[in-house]
Order: sequence, then C-alpha cells, then structure tokens
Amino acid sequence: MNVPPAALLNKTKKNFIGLNAPLGYVAGVGRGATGFTTRSDIGPARDASDVSDDRHAPPAKRNKKPEEEEDLNDANYDEFTGYGGSLCDKDPYDKDDEEADAIYDSIDDRMDQKRKEYREQRRREELENYRQERPKIQQMFTDLKRDLSRVSVDEWSNIPDVGDARNRKQRNPRMERFTPLPDSVIARGLGGESVAAIDPASGLASMMPGTTTMGPGMVTPSGDLDLRKIGQARNTLMGLKLNQVSDSVGGQTVVDPKGYLTDLQSMLPQYGGDINDVKKARLLLKSVRETNPNHPPAWIASARLEEVTGKVQSARNLIIKGTEMCPKSEDVWLEAARLQTPDMAKAIIAQAVRTLPYSPRIWIKGADLELELKGKKKVFRKALEQIPNSELLWKLAVDLEEEEDAKILLSRAVECCPTSVDLWLALAKLETYENGRKVLNKARESNPKDRHIWITAAKLEEANNNDTLVEKIIERAITTLLANMVELNRDQWIKDAVEAEQGGSVLTCQAIIRHIIGHSVEDEDSKHTWMEDAESCAAQGAYECARAIYGHALTAFPKKKTVWLAAAHFERTHGTRESLEALLQKAVTHCPQEETLWLMGAKSKWLAGNVPAARSILAFAFKANPNSEEIWLAAVKLESENNEYERARRLLAKARSQAPTPKVMMKSAHLEWALNNLDMAKSLLDEGLKQFSDFHKLWMMKAQILEQQGYNEAAWDVYRESTKKCTQSIPLWTLQASLEERRGKYTTARATLEKSRVRNPMNDQLWLLAVRLELRLGNKEVSRSVMARAQQECPNSGLLWAAAIFLEDHARRKSRSVDALKRCQDDARVVLAVAIVFWMDGRKNKAREWFNKTVKIDPDLGDAWSYFYKLELLFGTELQQQEVLERCVKADPRHGEHWQATSKNILNWRKKTPELLRIVADNLPIPVPSNQTF
Repeated sequence: MNVPPAALLNKTKKNFIGLNAPLGYVAGVGRGATGFTTRSDIGPARDASDVSDDRHAPPAKRNKKPEEEEDLNDANYDEFTGYGGSLCDKDPYDKDDEEADAIYDSIDDRMDQKRKEYREQRRREELENYRQERPKIQQMFTDLKRDLSRVSVDEWSNIPDVGDARNRKQRNPRMERFTPLPDSVIARGLGGESVAAIDPASGLASMMPGTTTMGPGMVTPSGDLDLRKIGQARNTLMGLKLNQVSDSVGGQTVVDPKGYLTDLQSMLPQYGGDINDVKKARLLLKSVRETNPNHPPAWIASARLEEVTGKVQSARNLIIKGTEMCPKSEDVWLEAARLQTPDMAKAIIAQAVRTLPYSPRIWIKGADLELELKGKKKVFRKALEQIPNSELLWKLAVDLEEEEDAKILLSRAVECCPTSVDLWLALAKLETYENGRKVLNKARESNPKDRHIWITAAKLEEANNNDTLVEKIIERAITTLLANMVELNRDQWIKDAVEAEQGGSVLTCQAIIRHIIGHSVEDEDSKHTWMEDAESCAAQGAYECARAIYGHALTAFPKKKTVWLAAAHFERTHGTRESLEALLQKAVTHCPQEETLWLMGAKSKWLAGNVPAARSILAFAFKANPNSEEIWLAAVKLESENNEYERARRLLAKARSQAPTPKVMMKSAHLEWALNNLDMAKSLLDEGLKQFSDFHKLWMMKAQILEQQGYNEAAWDVYRESTKKCTQSIPLWTLQASLEERRGKYTTARATLEKSRVRNPMNDQLWLLAVRLELRLGNKEVSRSVMARAQQECPNSGLLWAAAIFLEDHARRKSRSVDALKRCQDDARVVLAVAIVFWMDGRKNKAREWFNKTVKIDPDLGDAWSYFYKLELLFGTELQQQEVLERCVKADPRHGEHWQATSKNILNWRKKTPELLRIVADNLPIPVPSNQTF
C-alpha cells in the first residue's frame, strides 16, 4: 500500500476524522462546487427541497435517562457480540409513533364526546327503569302514609300492641337485656337489715362486675363486697378528673364554675389543617422562645397557635409565662388579658398596670373590662393621674361625661395637652359665644400653624350672625399661615369648605372658596381647573361651593361665554328660577352675542307663564343679534305654542325676507301644514326647494303632504328626484321604500334598498329595513340570510344585534342575547332587546331591572321609556308608573324608532313628553312568548 509523504509526516490523528459531516455541508462549496442530492440521501418519496427531519429535535420521552456515550475501549470489545451493551437499550419509540398516538387519542376523544350525550341519556333511562322496577320501601307505601293523616286520635289509641309473635324455641334467652338493681333495692331485699357488705355465698356478688379489680379495700377480709367504699371510689375518681383540668396562676384557680360549660365549648379543637404543620410550628416557636426568651412576638405567636388548635389552657399558660419573661411588653399583657376570662383579665390588667403604669393601651383595656360606667370613669381618671399628657385618654374620658363634667375635663385637658387641636375645638363648642372666642384665641396662640382653629372661629362668628367677620377671619387665616411658612394644600381647603357647607356654614364655605380657589393655579390653566372644581363640588352635593367657584370664575373671565353657559346650566339644574334668571340677565350684559343665553332666559320666563317677559327678552335678543336664525325660530315657537298663529306667520314672513335659511323655510311650511293649509305649505316648500334643493327635510315634507292628499304617484316622483339630490339622506330612502311596499311593488322596494346601500355603505338602518321587508313578505329564511350579510358588514351594530335576537326561535333567543351583549355590552338597544326577552319569558322583575339599565345607559332613547312605562301600566303600581313618567319628563327623550314616528306625526305637533309617552306606550305591542318575531 502506497502511503503519501504528507501522511507519514503527520502521524497524529485529527479530531474530526470519523465524525459525521454537519447539516447542510457540501464538500468544496467554498471553492464554487455545487452540491447535489440523491435518493439515498433523502430517502424515498421525499422532495429534495424538503427540510430534513434531523433539523427538528426528537420528541421528549417520559422518564428517559440521558443517553450515555458508547464505550469504545478495547476492554469492552468481544469478537462475538462486538462492543458491550444491550442491543435493546435503544428506545424504538420515535416521533412518528408519538404523532400517530396523538392523532389516535384525539380521534378517540372526539368520538367519546360525540357518544357522551347518548351515553348519559342511556344511563339516565336505565336508572329510571331500575327505580321503576325496584322502588324503595318508602315509595311503595307513600299512598298508605298519606291515608294516615285521616286517622283519628281514638283509632290511634285503639291500635293493639304487636307483642312478641315468636314462639319460645325461636327466642334466645341469652339475648335478653338485664339491668342491675340499685344498691338500695338490694339492701332492702335482704330482709330489712342494715348491712354494709354482700355475702359472696349468697350469689349476689356475682352480679357485681369487677369485684376483683376495684382495688384494695373494697373487698372485706372475709371476702364480702363493701358497698360504701364503691361510692367513695367513684367520688374519688371524679375529683381526680376535675383536678386534671384545673391549674393555679398566682395562687388562684382558673376554673370558672359559672362559665365552665362555655369554656368547654371554647376548648374544642377548631383547627382544620394538617397536624404535622402544627407540630412543626410548635417546634419552631419553642426554638425561638428558648433562643430569645425576651422576644414578645414569639410568646404571642405561640399562644395564638395553641388557641387556634383548641388548647386554650395551654395558650393561657404560655402567655402567662410570656408576661414573666417580657414584663415590659404591653402587647404580651394585652394578649394575656384577651385569652383569660373577664375576672382573670382584670387581675392580669391590674398586674400589668403595676408593671407598666404609663401605657395608655393597658389603661384603655382595663376600662373596657369594666361593665359599669362608673367603673370606666374611675379607671380613666386613675390613668390620667399617671399619664396626664395622653390626648387619647382625655378624649375617651370626655366621651363618658355629661356636658358640664366634660367642660371641666376639657379645661384641664387643654392645660395638659395644649397642642391638641381637637381638645381645644371640643371645649370651644361646649362654651358660650364669648368664652368660645377666648378659647379659640388661646388655641391659636398654642397652635399657630393649624387651619382648623381659624375655620372653627369663622363658623362661630357665622353662627352668631357676625357675617362681616367671617371674611376677615378667613383672609387673616391665609395670611397668618403663609407668614408661619405653612404650605397651603388647595384640595384640603376645598374639602374643608365642603364640610363647612354640609355643617350649615354657607358663608364660611364661600369665603374659603374665594380666598383659596386661585392659590397655586397657573393663569393658563385657571379656567379649566375651576370648571373641574365646580363639577366636583356639585357631584358631592356642595352646591354653594360650586356656586362660589362659578362666581369667582365669572369675575375673572366676564367675557367667556363657556363659563356663563356652565354657570347657567348649573343654576338650571341645582338652583331656582330666580337665581337662573338673575344670572342670565348678567350673562347677556357681558356676552350679548351668545344666542343660547338669550334663549335660556326667554324659555325660563315662558315656562314660568310670563309670555310678555319672554317676548321682551327675544326683542332685545333681536337687537343684539339681527337676522339670527335661532332667535327667529324661538320667537315663532313662542307664538305658535301660545296659539298666536298670525304673529308667528308674520315673524316667519319677516324671517324669510331678512334671513332666508333652510330651517326658516321648513318651519314656515311646517306651520301651514300643521294648520292644514296644505296648498300654502306646498308653495312654501317649492319656493324653498328652488333655493335649497339639497336640504332633505323640504323634500320629505313635500312628499308626505302629497301622500296625505292621496297623490302617491306624485309623492313617489318626489322621492325619486330627492334621492338623486340628497343621496346621503337615510330617511328619504326609507320613505321611498316604504311607499313602494305599500303600493305592492316589492321588487322595486328591494331594488331601492339595494341602491341605497350602494350609495350609503355600512349603514345598519338600511340593512335593517331590508331584513324587515323580507319578514313582512313571509321570507323568514331570506331575512336571516340578509341579517347575516348585514352583520358581516356592520359587526358592531347594536341595532342589528337587537333585531337579530328576535329573528331566532324562542328557545334560541337567550343564547343570541348573550352573544349580542358580548359584542355590544353598552348599547342601549341591545339591553332593551334583552329586557323585552325577559318580559316575553314572564320574568317581570328581571325585565324591570333591565329597563332601568337601558334608560341609565341612554336616557334619550324614547322607545326604552315607552316599554318601561307600558310594563308598569300592566304590572306595576301607581307609584311606579308615576316614577317612570317623572323620570321620562326629566330626561326629555328625542330618539327611538317608535318615539320619533309618533312625535314627528303632524297630528302630534303640539304634544308634550307625558302625552307622547302615553301614546307610544299604548301603540306598542305587548311582548308575549311566541316563536314569531317581535
């Protein structure tokens, strides 16, 4: 064999020779070589581009030890078997087998789930058949038991006794029960002689069990049984048992004869954990006590562990030992008093007071143990002798006294605790006006940095009608505190103002707000901050504080219309009509260009019944805002509501000539339509459409008037032309499709709705019209299909989800309601649909609860109020009906399918909210359980 020279020179073996090549290795690829793959490399039925299985880690095997390296030493080699090791040591279970097992398991689980319902049904049927074939004894005699209720007392008493029906051979004399006779009977049976022992020869001794084990002295030397010593032994055993449960603490027994049974109940083990954990904890705590016996928490924890496990006596012993080891720990003494009975607790506290005479907590515990008021007072007075500077003890002692005695105690308390503001304030409240002022002056000298004293002084002056001093005291308080380097917390002062208002000190709260509201507020943020403060005070019910904040803001920003509007809305909600009108009068002086302020003032006068004053306000508004559309329309509404139709017509004519706007034209035509002047209304609409052809309401009114006159073809032409001008108007498309449906042109109606959806994509109202059209035509399956398409385009539409609930059968509406609530939880229409479903199921209280949720989510939804009111009309009381009516009037709803259809009807143009609510509720269908859509 020829060996290359290089191999001869390099006799050392390289470490990579004999090893497998790495993954993806191609020989010579660095020199531009191209690798190739044969079938022997990738195996059968595999593509060359597939990733090799070796790239993925083999599946994890359970309980498999890490594979050891094979021993290739010559000592491990055999000519017959090769290298040592088991041929079966390799695990034949590879990842293909594991994948197959997982697939089979999943198939088995799926098949088991399919058969589960059938298996459970079959098991229930078998159990039912079994109970029918083999009923219980009590079920077999149920009818007979029921007849026993008619048996009379005499019949019961005349029922004969059964007796022992067995014959003598069946009876077992050994099974007869035997009751030994008492000693007195045995003594009397011995012929009246008074004896103290039983002769064994008489045979009676054999009836006394345990004569040989009762102990010495119970059998006389002659072999007789002594009856007297049996009773003495019994008493001795009872005494031993009582001694075992007794103990001595400080020479006194801890057994309470009166509360013995109660203590027995407390000693029952109540711990339900593992006893091993208790043992471990006990050992740990014992180690802590032995290591550091002067550590109070160790003794307390040990006692509580024993208490939890039911060993109260052990806990008491441990804590007593703790008081000996830690006599200066008040926690240990208090724990010892807690674990003892009341009488023993007093002794423990007495010893604790001798050890720690300056601990307020121990004195308070001693007062708590006293049952009578006199004893409590005595304990507190002794405590105050020892600890005269304890504010807590003074407060507790004062609480127990009457007014006169409390005043004396407080006089002494402020001398001992001059820095306690609470004691000074309590004394000032009990004193007269003059003495109260002196007390507060002394309190200010002792506590110059406390704001409560100043605020209390202001309240005192207000209570005594010294209103001028209130402002001065608050102003001086701010100055003094700042001079003493006290940081003023603005939020805390506002909180004090709220508390002052709640206490009835209105002037004090307003003075605080005026002097603190601008403190530490930047000029750029002042307006926003003050509005938030006012809203926060109003939310807490502090309306005077909010009013003071608004007043300060209006002083700082007299030309800001947003501040005036916020203050006006506040007065309208929480104030009186007089306060609102006074505010609005100031507002229009500073902001005459703000139309809303003029209109609010006019409306307030009109609602109060003062129509001339409302006209006067609108006249001034005209001068300040000439050609204002809102003011023109408000004046027209004022006149029309008061039956002054001619004045309203003149105002509208003047408005059309000076300020011809779409709304003015619409209101002009609407007034003539309401007064049944249809031709005049149509001419006004034609005139308006020439100027404003893109205003959809003019087209709607013209078409509706034509429908009212019976010109359906002309109305349809108007709708068709209007939808070309106003393609985005959903009501126009709706009215056109509705007219086509009424005329029997269902295909045209479908086409119109399809065209409207093309012009207005993702519009849930148009989709709902298409669904309802198919329902009215009897195509329920088609309507469900349309609803499915609609929800694909508008998946979060509460309107469609609410309608989808009633498309389902009655049995499936509940699950559909759950799906709708998951998708649209806060949508009032979905919540309303759920409430109706509860009503249909006969659950009136649940429906009432969900109607309440609906009107809270969206108070502007008139349909919710109508259904709620109808429910109360049918099943509620008069009080409930009135409550819903008042809440609806306060909310003043404007929207809702049924509500708008009624309110927009020309016949109801002057109806108010209560009348509209009754009309809509009367026209609503009553929800009844059925499989039809609602």
